[in-house]
Amino acid sequence: MSIITLTSDFGNLDYRVAAVKGKILSLNPEVNIIDITHDIQAFNLIQTSYIVRNAYKYFPKGSIHILSVDSFYNKSRKNIIYKADDSYFLAADNGLLSLVFFDIKPEAIYELTLNNRFDDVINFTSTDIFVPAAVHLANGGLPEVIGRKIESVKQLMFPRAVYNESEGMIIGEVTYIDNFGNIISNINKDFFENISKGYKNFTIKFRNLSLSRIFASHTEVVSDWERETEFHGQSAAIFNDSQLLELTIYKGSKKNGAKSLFGLNVGENIYIEFT
Repeated sequence: MSIITLTSDFGNLDYRVAAVKGKILSLNPEVNIIDITHDIQAFNLIQTSYIVRNAYKYFPKGSIHILSVDSFYNKSRKNIIYKADDSYFLAADNGLLSLVFFDIKPEAIYELTLNNRFDDVINFTSTDIFVPAAVHLANGGLPEVIGRKIESVKQLMFPRAVYNESEGMIIGEVTYIDNFGNIISNINKDFFENISKGYKNFTIKFRNLSLSRIFASHTEVVSDWERETEFHGQSAAIFNDSQLLELTIYKGSKKNGAKSLFGLNVGENIYIEFT
């Protein structure tokens, strides 16, 4: 059974998600439709890239992923199929896929040529363009039939952490805040470890707070499981399962997690000073 996943900034209140699913099923009732999320902040490509990048890898090869974020139709902007990591990704040519795959070269890129005749009317990109294209692929159709091969798409730069050698400091920033209020930075574990080889100690600094240890996981914060409840609310830094530095509150939530208690927002800096 073919798999089509949906990621959007539509939310779940309006009709749009149901319309996309209904259109898919009207074209092929056998398709397996999986929601990744519809709670992306409106037009937020960085947030979308983090979620999609970390989710798609768990799906079978050949899955088809519709990314309906900042996807409103405009004749001057292409819609594309991006074949990468043995899967298909459909999105507007808005730079999103360059963020998802900033370190992976696509196998092929196609400009979708569905509904591009002068008399075609596009009311809703996802149902009128993405869905027919996705179902075509799900049915075993070739991308060349619905698109023309192109060499490049819009490129956006993912914010990268940098190392200031003169000050012995990594400068990163908050790129994502998850549902538990955890603060995810763009400081990669490999980058940190390569820099730290020349130093004995480090301090993570943000706002007027600091931490001097990085745990391997959330549960490593607890040193005595018979007294586990005593660790609730403890602040910590970890490298998460995406191997990115994360600031967390053990068993925190949206209301009382790191975002709430540390007061950090997306785009704010996080520093690691080495001594």
